[in-house]
Amino acid sequence: MRTILENMLTFFFDLLRCRVALQLEILALRHQLLVPHRKRKGRPKLKLMDRLIWIWLTKVWPDWRSALVIVKPNPVVQWHREGFRLLWKWKSKKKKPGRKPVPKGVRDLIRQMCQENPLWGAPRIHGELLKLGYEIVQSSVSKYMIKPTKPPSQTWKTFLENHAGQIVAMDFFTVPTIFFQVLHVLILLDHERRKIVYFNVTNNPTAARVAQQLRQAFPWDTVPRYLLHDGDPVLQAECRVTLRAMGLERVQTAPASPWQNPYVERIIGSLRREIFDHVIVLNEEHLQRLMSSYLEYYHSQRTHQGLAKDCPEHRPVPPLDAGKVVSFPCVGGLHHEYRHMAA
Repeated sequence: MRTILENMLTFFFDLLRCRVALQLEILALRHQLLVPHRKRKGRPKLKLMDRLIWIWLTKVWPDWRSALVIVKPNPVVQWHREGFRLLWKWKSKKKKPGRKPVPKGVRDLIRQMCQENPLWGAPRIHGELLKLGYEIVQSSVSKYMIKPTKPPSQTWKTFLENHAGQIVAMDFFTVPTIFFQVLHVLILLDHERRKIVYFNVTNNPTAARVAQQLRQAFPWDTVPRYLLHDGDPVLQAECRVTLRAMGLERVQTAPASPWQNPYVERIIGSLRREIFDHVIVLNEEHLQRLMSSYLEYYHSQRTHQGLAKDCPEHRPVPPLDAGKVVSFPCVGGLHHEYRHMAA
């Protein structure tokens, strides 16, 4: 009984399928007959509706190629692919406005943070922007970050500034007296605040004398880690033993390379330009007084480009209404300091 029902259903569906295929074939043939009879000069052209009909036939009628006469099968397949692309192009259109564009100023700030902080990632920059009051999502920050071409690394300026507090530079310079005696001035310069932590004047710099001056310059626990110096012959074995006993690590520059010790070379140039090119030194005591007077002005009043126009000893900025600006001579009148004085 079940086999008879299955056979009957199969016969019924085959009959229905044949009827549908017959009607589709009739539709395809009639359509092809109507196209040449359109009132159009020259060769008949297929319209968009014609193409849509044949695309539909390829989907519902497997034997559509047998009835196709007016065109070849390949264009029909091409029409279907074009229609597929048009469908998804229509679906991909923005139906609602998306996220607001990120302003140019915020994009520039993201790139600036990325360049200045190579160790920061998108979460760190995103958090900093939120603290600055910018409403932005982290994915947008990632989009506008500068992608590094190599692993992030700190700049040489950052590296040197992090070690500046442990570096002291040493050098000598000479000053002639009125009777052409040559005096030697020893300078020890702290890299962190460009401060001259010690100086001494002598006419006979020996290794033993330099070692004693280093012990006087760094008593107890004030010894830095590195001492930067050139290949001066006074730093002989006796002086090196003292440096090792103090825990000072020597860093010697290459021969004839003053640029490797730039800060102390710069202060020596400033001393010459700002005082010793304008003064005739009488003797050792006179040179000591000149150096002390200049260093008092240098540490507390003279601004430095390397310290963002501040002084080695921080100089506070008074309010403009603190009083009239009055000048006071320094270094015998070669320089002046300026202060607000109440009326």
